[in-house]
Amino acid sequence: MKTITQRTLGGPDVLETVEADIPRPGPGEVLIRVAATSINAADWKLRSGVVTKLGPPPFTLGFDLSGTVVETGAEVTEFRPGDEVFGNVVSRSGAYAEYVVAPVEFLTRKPEQFGHAQAAALPTAALTAWQALTDIHAGQRVLVHAAAGGVGHLAVQIAKARGAYVIGTARGANHEFLRGLGADELIDYTTTDFTTATGDIDLAFDLVGDDYSERSLRVLGPQGRVVDAQGEEPLSDPRYHRHYFQPSGTDLSEIAELVVTGRLRGEISRVMSLADIAEAHKLSESGRVRGKIVLTPWTD
Repeated sequence: MKTITQRTLGGPDVLETVEADIPRPGPGEVLIRVAATSINAADWKLRSGVVTKLGPPPFTLGFDLSGTVVETGAEVTEFRPGDEVFGNVVSRSGAYAEYVVAPVEFLTRKPEQFGHAQAAALPTAALTAWQALTDIHAGQRVLVHAAAGGVGHLAVQIAKARGAYVIGTARGANHEFLRGLGADELIDYTTTDFTTATGDIDLAFDLVGDDYSERSLRVLGPQGRVVDAQGEEPLSDPRYHRHYFQPSGTDLSEIAELVVTGRLRGEISRVMSLADIAEAHKLSESGRVRGKIVLTPWTD
């Protein structure tokens, strides 16, 4: 099978296509023929060495996948060959490949109502937002930074589905898009300091990093908190919480229901081939992508 690997850390050009053996599923795992995967910010951070959680190269990136089960490991009763599934793989053998092995608890069935590209755009981004906003309830004020990005545009919709009043920071060019997703107020961060424009916030969701979490502490209400899914240097303030998503087929099944019922949609910026992986990473790393970049397998 074809797969993307890298032998060293660095820029997008370190990513290369190689031939590898098709993996075999172990107990509690399934082998999936990948129909689509997608890029997350963690991908290019791992590729470049900004984040080192996969250890040294070689490794294959890609946390998201949608595809078809072709083989099941021992003790698997949840799925059988031919089932269409989507979810996460979190290992050194990621989803930038024609075939991938994933634990069944990281997966859920893909509804017939949406395709593989739409499904592959969801897992990491949607779970990050879903789990970060789990305690949000009606009437609370939520501030989403980078609201038009891969996680942010889903966070806006999830917060709205839970009854929150949602304020987003984004470039002015994305404001109409975000209003269409339900955002109540929007702040153009290129012209306005959000700390002067929000009022008291119950939860500020930091998807930018840098000093955004520290600045967000200034706009919190009496019981407010900052949830940071981006920064690499956690703050010591008790109102600050560093958030990492947890793969969960159970959560993904609830997210899929929101999609099916029209309460959540994942924005796809572009669909590209894994043959163009370096170009796709350059585009993702630019920080100018609305929603997600989806990748499909090689066609030759």
